[in-house]
Amino acid sequence: MTENYTQELRAKASLLKKTIAFPDSLDERTIRAAEILINENIARPVLIGSLEEIQQLADSLKISLNSIEIINPAHSDFTDEFAEKFFKKRESKGITREQAREEVLKPLIFAGMMADTGRVDGCVAGSLSTTGDVIRAGIQSVGTAEGIKTVSSYFLMVLKDRVLAYADCGVLPEPTAEQLSEIAFSTAVNFKNVTENEPRVAFLSFSTKGSANHASVVKIQEAFEFFKKNYPDIIADGELQFDAAFVPQIAARKAPDSVLKGEANVFIFPDLNSGNIAYKITERLAGAQALGPIVQGLRRPYCDLSRGCTADDIVDVTAICCLMAN
Repeated sequence: MTENYTQELRAKASLLKKTIAFPDSLDERTIRAAEILINENIARPVLIGSLEEIQQLADSLKISLNSIEIINPAHSDFTDEFAEKFFKKRESKGITREQAREEVLKPLIFAGMMADTGRVDGCVAGSLSTTGDVIRAGIQSVGTAEGIKTVSSYFLMVLKDRVLAYADCGVLPEPTAEQLSEIAFSTAVNFKNVTENEPRVAFLSFSTKGSANHASVVKIQEAFEFFKKNYPDIIADGELQFDAAFVPQIAARKAPDSVLKGEANVFIFPDLNSGNIAYKITERLAGAQALGPIVQGLRRPYCDLSRGCTADDIVDVTAICCLMAN
């Protein structure tokens, strides 16, 4: 599965015919990714930035942009509309109309406003922009999803025989119990949209069902209670040690009454330390492919990239972005 899974994601995305905006368009990798997206019919890319500069870069790479839309915020028919909408969004933060117009001229914000108004289905950035700038642009333009206050991230961990989701491994260092509940909900929804598998959510701890007593255990217990109350239709349990969530034989001994039966596929970690360590261990020791971190919790997907990404990485994240938007 590890070798073929990204091809499966691209094939699924191609059926959706989504349009994705790319603010970091003055990057060779973005241009090459846009060419792949068009050639493989995965998504319709929209490059945000100066037509002349983007064209010059593409020419140097001998890549044709004839089938790729380019929008310069400085000359777009949407700019006035976006400036007014952005002003209304940020007015309570003290922004002026003049400042709002300056902001929407920035590709990151302009792309987000295209998503906010439904002109594109999502955005992919981060090959040039920092994670902080990408998340900030997403929050300010698209805003958080209905009923969600927490912006977080998840990884898809592609193993030889299955795909798992880990969260949060990239954004929130010390989430509260309520934030963990929202992280779990966002991850479960995205896991289902991207993999088409029913999520089975495990809230992880060093304790299983009260086997240890500690403030950090209580936080996980509270997170699960929040989740059970707010999202009763999603299969979940906690607090569980990883083996009790993942191995049916151990679950039968440690948590015999657990609805998960040792078959969890969405794992919610107590904090960023444990999540980040776990995904790297899984990647390096189990040979898993780690796709992410994928930003979640926004009203429309605004996906971040590693600045060390390749053009193929951009294509794969775009496919995930399309599936999240579905």
